Amino acid sequence: MNIIDGIFSRRSVRKFTSQPVSDNDLHTILAAGMSGPSAVNARPWSFIVVRERDRLCQMADGNGSAAQPLKGAALGIMVLGDMSRTFERAPDYWVIDGSIAAQNMILAAHGLGIGSVWLGTWPQREKMDAQRKIFGLPESAVPHSIIAFGYAEESQRELPAKGGYEEERVHFERW
Repeated sequence: MNIIDGIFSRRSVRKFTSQPVSDNDLHTILAAGMSGPSAVNARPWSFIVVRERDRLCQMADGNGSAAQPLKGAALGIMVLGDMSRTFERAPDYWVIDGSIAAQNMILAAHGLGIGSVWLGTWPQREKMDAQRKIFGLPESAVPHSIIAFGYAEESQRELPAKGGYEEERVHFERW
């Protein structure tokens, strides 16, 4: 699949089969996340990979109703900001860097035939605190988002296309 086709055909998947994601594919997904750009190449991210069903359920409950797809996923990856590695003059760039890593992992998974759904955590304090508690995170690790990964159930495989280009949102040279 070429990159453009992958971007335009990717959809959020919320129902998964029981098929596991191979270690090889997991490595590729994580490598894609770490291959994205970051401010001054600080790479201020860390990842927690979860395959244990009980832990996936805890994560889902800690993140609220929108995160329930985690309960049926083959695995979840939490993207964390590592505050000890942020760009000193603009430390809040970690949020953007984490978003880029998450998007790269989602696109890589799609290219491998693996479905995913992005589940926001930051900046909602109650979600962040719940994930901190579940994982015993140090103060320097800030939960950014969780991505549920797995093979899409039949009903999720051919989701309708979302809109794409919206001309009224594009401005040239000035507003």
